[in-house]
Amino acid sequence: MTFADRLGDDIDRASTILRDGGIVGMPTETVYGLAARALDETAVDRVFSTKGRPKDHPLIVHLPPNADVSKWGEVSSHALALMSEFWPGPLTLLIPRSSLVPDWVTGGRESVAIRVPSHPLAIALLQRVDDGVVAPSANKFGRVSPTSAQHVLDDLGEQVDYVLDGGTCEVGIESTIVDCAAQSMTILRPGVIASNEIARVTGLTLSENIGESRAPGMLLSHYSPMATVVLTENHSAALSRAQKLEASGFSVTVIYEQNETILARELYQHLRTADVKGFSHVVVVQPQGEGLSMAIRDRLLKASA
Repeated sequence: MTFADRLGDDIDRASTILRDGGIVGMPTETVYGLAARALDETAVDRVFSTKGRPKDHPLIVHLPPNADVSKWGEVSSHALALMSEFWPGPLTLLIPRSSLVPDWVTGGRESVAIRVPSHPLAIALLQRVDDGVVAPSANKFGRVSPTSAQHVLDDLGEQVDYVLDGGTCEVGIESTIVDCAAQSMTILRPGVIASNEIARVTGLTLSENIGESRAPGMLLSHYSPMATVVLTENHSAALSRAQKLEASGFSVTVIYEQNETILARELYQHLRTADVKGFSHVVVVQPQGEGLSMAIRDRLLKASA
């Protein structure tokens, strides 16, 4: 089978592959995921091995709209309010798991991460499969997340059975993760849905525990290109740093984008392009402020570690 045969927009083919125990590159509004049926241990094991992902790292279960979330875990009133406000969308909720959920999904933890994506092809696929689907980013573990179908093929090639081509991801960085499994609510991973929006809906003051091991993507070094990522605070500092690196014989590219929405959408593409073009260093101007800017800084900090 050629690469071209593995890429397309055939929902029927993708859903059949998943039901038969295969793995599929699935577009979401955040990044492309490597999908497998959550309750199929052999398929999930293949996701781990294809990515090179440690099996103690928990996975997010993706569900279609109007799915019975209580089948998968205990839904508090605050979690229900967040589901009603932000689903489908880039928000993952950590809830106490039900007896249905196996250890291979949670990494042995007593909570499970749940999300309903908003990408129309993801929704169509999940509805067709009619079951929970795990879908960690469809790339090698620790590397730059994919935001296009071609990125998935570039990274995984013949290891994936099919890639459902849904175009470029609209958001471009991973979902916000909120821990709803405890009495207080905690943000474990920042994303486009900010803490003030979550507080508005729940009426709770949120704490942050970014990097907590109960959530995916929490390693200090993550989202990393081959090039060295150098972080700066403003454009003039970026140009100065780039000039010094070039004077020392390094090949350098600079990422500077004032619009945080555009930067989030294009960040991983920029990092991948730097590798394709063979740059040794990527100098990035970090966005300032809270909300999405904080989420972007989180990804950049991990990419530079």
